[in-house]
Amino acid sequence: MSGGSGSFLEIQPSELAFPFELMKQSSCSMQLTNKTDHYVAFKVKTTNPKQYCVRPNIGVVLPGSTCDVTVTMQAQKESPPDMQCKDKFLVQSVAAENGATAQDINAAMFNKEPGKVVDEFKLRVVYVPTTTPSPIPEDSELGSSAHSSAQENGINHSAMPQSATSVISKLTEEKMSAIQQNQKLRQELDLLRKESSKNGGRFSITFLVVVGLLGIIVGYILKRT
Repeated sequence: MSGGSGSFLEIQPSELAFPFELMKQSSCSMQLTNKTDHYVAFKVKTTNPKQYCVRPNIGVVLPGSTCDVTVTMQAQKESPPDMQCKDKFLVQSVAAENGATAQDINAAMFNKEPGKVVDEFKLRVVYVPTTTPSPIPEDSELGSSAHSSAQENGINHSAMPQSATSVISKLTEEKMSAIQQNQKLRQELDLLRKESSKNGGRFSITFLVVVGLLGIIVGYILKRT
C-alpha cells in the first residue's frame, strides 16, 4: 500500500487497516522514515483516543532512520454499519534540535506559527473482516442431527431388518410347533371319542384334560399370530 510524504517524514502505509473481529483487540503498524539530514520530532493524534493505544505516540527520528509505531484497537462489542469506520489519525512532524530525545518533546513544538513548518499527514482507519470457517451445509446438519437423535433414542436402523427377521422366524417356529401339537391332540381326541362311544358315551377324565389343553393352545396361537 502506498504511503505519504511530507517535508520531514515518509509515512507507510497511507491508511491503517485493522483485522476486525468482535470482542478481540487488533493491531497494525506504520513506519515513519526521516528523509532529512537533521532530527525530526513527531506526534500521533487520533479523533477517538479512547479506542486506540499508540506506542510510541511521540518521539524523535534520527536522520535517515525509521521509527515503527504500533497502533492497537480495543475490542469491539458490535460491528459498525457496513464495516465503515470514521476514525482518523494525524501524524505531525517538526524539525528538532540535534541530539533531542522524546523527553524534550512538548506540545508547543507542534503549534503552527509564522515561519515554522509543521507537517501534518492524515490516515484513515479501515476494517478488514477476518476469514471465518465455511458453514456446514444444511443437509449435512440435518443428516447428522437425525443420526445423532436416533442414537440417543436407542434406535439402530441398520440392525432393524435383521432383528425383525429373527423375531418373525421365531414366531413362525412357535406357530408350526403349536400347529403340530394341535394336530397331535386332535388325533388323540378322535381316539378318545371313539373309546367313549364304545363306553356308552361317557367322557373319561383324560378326555376332559385333553380338551382343556387344546383350548389353551388354540388361544395361545390366536394371541401370538
